[in-house]
Amino acid sequence: MVTPKEQQSRPAAAPAPEPPRRRLDLGGRLLRFAEAVWRPAILLAAVFAVWWIAAEQEWVAPYLVPHPADVWHTVVRDWGSLMHHSYVTLYETVIGFALATVLGLATAVLIAYSRTMDKALYPIVLFAQVIPKIAIAPLLVVWFGNGLAPKIILAVLIAFFPVVISGVAGLRSTDPELLELSATMGASRWKTFRKIRFPNALPHLMAGEKVAVTLAVVGAVVGEFVGASEGLGYVLLLANGNLDAALLFAALILMSVIGILLFVVVEAAEALLIPWHASRRSATPLTTS
Repeated sequence: MVTPKEQQSRPAAAPAPEPPRRRLDLGGRLLRFAEAVWRPAILLAAVFAVWWIAAEQEWVAPYLVPHPADVWHTVVRDWGSLMHHSYVTLYETVIGFALATVLGLATAVLIAYSRTMDKALYPIVLFAQVIPKIAIAPLLVVWFGNGLAPKIILAVLIAFFPVVISGVAGLRSTDPELLELSATMGASRWKTFRKIRFPNALPHLMAGEKVAVTLAVVGAVVGEFVGASEGLGYVLLLANGNLDAALLFAALILMSVIGILLFVVVEAAEALLIPWHASRRSATPLTTS
């Protein structure tokens, strides 16, 4: 039997070694990135090859599908002008998307928290969505002129609906037991919203945001179709009127680039806001122990 004195004389056991911290592996990041992009890269390369061969063999008239080299020469030749028009479209898109996010989230909160507002606002939101935006674009030009306002308003109108729907779905998907626990603990409605409802709604909301940001580009360009003197929509109309297929394709490619870049920005924001969600687990970088 070991006496207390003998226990005190024994050296203390060494603490268990802490597990090494997980560190980011640059090679793993690059591998994950390569795994994510190689399939679309191959598909894009195949489409480009078919495009090049079809243009080289003149299977399609050049005024319908231009040669890729002609598109490249057009981009190089009109780089300054195209960048200016791209900036205008990007500005209209970002402002419209930001306003749609704020207004859409506010509307979603009203619908989710109030049955009266749900009955009053939801039909109006649905009615506004089903109206073809191209049909009201001339009216907006009459009301607000040919400036930026009609384009931004159209971007808001098109991007608004996905934000509202995803926000309402997220706010209503909160576990009722969590809400009961919050009420039992005496939390205010604002604190419950900030700590429970809003974080729970973020996965749904970010999914709607990714849809909305691409639709905002469409809204801005549709507004430029109706009345504008700058922007990629104006470039498309100008190229179509002059039968300049190379300029038309260049503007379309730049529009696609803007949409992809904005989508990537929203994707990055999602990764920062909800890294804990199941939808982000497959997107986390590889780590080593």
